[in-house]
Amino acid sequence: MRVDLTQDLDRVIHEKGRMGIMAVLAASAEVSFTDMRETLGMTDGNLTTHLRTLQEAGYVALEKTQHHRRPQTLCRLTPAGHAAFVGYVEALERFVASTRGKTT
Repeated sequence: MRVDLTQDLDRVIHEKGRMGIMAVLAASAEVSFTDMRETLGMTDGNLTTHLRTLQEAGYVALEKTQHHRRPQTLCRLTPAGHAAFVGYVEALERFVASTRGKTT
């Protein structure tokens, strides 16, 4: 019987841009929108769309603040987002481990 281990991968996180966002946020308590955009090389619109998807899933919290009299958006993982990302990485590790030693 063949088991599809990819079914355990969270489809919200699995998209390349959102996975990058989650990885950056997992490494820091919070990241500004500008720093996130520059780190990942995304456009404002692309980053906004991915952040909205993650926010709607309850994985990311956004906070609008002022920094030197300029608006700033800070991004951080929620507890649910942190748990989802840990689960995603574990599922990915299981998938990779299941393919070791197999030839294509």
